[in-house]
Amino acid sequence: MSENEPDIDVDGVEEVGQETIDDASASEDQAELAAEESADVVGDVLPDDLQPQLADHEDYTFPNNNRRRVPGYLYLAMAVVLVIVALVWPDSVFVNAGWLGAAAILAAIGSYSIVAGWDLQVDERDALVAAVGEVGFPVGHASAQMGWRGWLSRPTWRILLYSAEEPPSKRGFVQVDGVDGEVLDSFVEENPEDWSDLADTSA
Repeated sequence: MSENEPDIDVDGVEEVGQETIDDASASEDQAELAAEESADVVGDVLPDDLQPQLADHEDYTFPNNNRRRVPGYLYLAMAVVLVIVALVWPDSVFVNAGWLGAAAILAAIGSYSIVAGWDLQVDERDALVAAVGEVGFPVGHASAQMGWRGWLSRPTWRILLYSAEEPPSKRGFVQVDGVDGEVLDSFVEENPEDWSDLADTSA
């Protein structure tokens, strides 16, 4: 080595290089840990019978509204358990009047859930047939949505319909009772929407 060449601290270079490798390894470990944590996170997922892609299947059936009775029965069962505990062990330090109060609240909520769990007798196809007969024009595009009305949450189909022309000249909105199929309300008007862009695209 010549006299003009600077001294190089080899040990220092090795330490810096080792620190760089350690930092890279730590970053990889953190990335893997973050990926594992994100994979373990469970978000809101619709049950299989409510997945939108199933709506195109011919055998698809809209879930019956009476499934709302299930939590009602669970609330009633919990209320019965609380009452039994309060009656069997009235002198226990863990039992007081609050148990009976909680049982009354659960019984009220459970009873409401059962009463509001109407049996859906009219499916979306039957509702669409009733809506078509109500609007009085040939129907092209149409969509159905389930809603509930009143304090007892009676199921109601909301049907939006467009006439069969391209683009449609009329549109209508019809509400059909989901229990007995009665047409509750209807409205028909000239279609105010501009479908010209869609018509040009399809052409």
